[in-house]
Amino acid sequence: MLVDRLLPSDEARDVVELTRAIADRVLAPIVDEHEKNETYPDGVFARLGEAGLLSLTGPQEWGGGSQPYEVYLQVLEEIAARWAAVAVAVSVHTLACHPLIAFGTDQQKHEWLPEMLGGNTIGAYSLSEPQAGSDAGALMCYATACDGGYRINGTKAWITHGGVADFYTLFARTSTGSRGVSCFLVPKDTAGLAFGRPEEKMGLRGVPTTTAHYDEVFVPTRRRIGAEGQGLQIAFSALDSGRLGIAAIAVGVAQAALDAAVQYSQERSTFGRKIIDHQGLAFLLAEMRAGVDSARATYVDAARRHDAGLPDSRNASVAKLVATDAAMRVTTDAVQVFGGSGYTCDYPVERYMREAKIMQIFEGTNQIQRMIVSRKLVRP
Repeated sequence: MLVDRLLPSDEARDVVELTRAIADRVLAPIVDEHEKNETYPDGVFARLGEAGLLSLTGPQEWGGGSQPYEVYLQVLEEIAARWAAVAVAVSVHTLACHPLIAFGTDQQKHEWLPEMLGGNTIGAYSLSEPQAGSDAGALMCYATACDGGYRINGTKAWITHGGVADFYTLFARTSTGSRGVSCFLVPKDTAGLAFGRPEEKMGLRGVPTTTAHYDEVFVPTRRRIGAEGQGLQIAFSALDSGRLGIAAIAVGVAQAALDAAVQYSQERSTFGRKIIDHQGLAFLLAEMRAGVDSARATYVDAARRHDAGLPDSRNASVAKLVATDAAMRVTTDAVQVFGGSGYTCDYPVERYMREAKIMQIFEGTNQIQRMIVSRKLVRP
């Protein structure tokens, strides 16, 4: 189903239409093969980069598209409706570029941003650790100051594009306490940096998720982003944007599941009627549509606040919570619409259901989002 979008400009409509065309031509024909076989889609991100879809929110002066988040997130949704793993990787790349864009010096931006936003490289985000997921203050990967820079030791976990990405935005401890974390930009070929085997995941199998091991990795001071001890501030500012990305991706997955369910309900007949003509199923599809539409409206509203420079931390958490819970409900209901066929790999709805589950965990679990929103009720 072609989503009827209210976009802010003709340029924005062109960007979304370009995304749809590329996603239909490049992603949709190969997603099932790569997800089933857990193989990496060589060349896919280069194609997206050529079209400027890896740098939509980046500043134009450094090679980005300077598009508002309202547009970028709807692009992510269109990609996710064809291939969620690719959309997640695009979101993570945007997340990995954010610290340099928002906190880097002009010299750092001049040196690294054109390549990071040029479409030929892909970035990864290294915040979580085996014992520190939602609790970012519990980081144990340590960056010890030395002559000319830092020596980094420790393990990072759950890295989308781990071992494949060209650069890693790393958060490591430089001292004790909540203000003892710093941010670094680490190239992939840095000596002492190694990656574990890809995780065997329920979904998103086409793009690897790995651990990273830092063994006396030297990072020069010039590759520290922001001030020493500013890392958690940088990480949390990026996570608000990342949560909006996951919200949009969740809506894309839900939309794909809804589309598949509606199509199937018009092809399958029982008791002499198409199953969509049975009120019980028609009402289920209506609830699915309401869930998708309301989730989209929630993330678009948060994006518009972000673009207007208004406080959006609560709105990002609400959007992530609402959209990902909706995606889980909608994809589960899509499997129900298909009946026994939905439980097989003959149809994509089982994949959508598996993909929706991780959306409730990414970028802070939905329990964390509820905690953030509840705290904002008494401390706006």
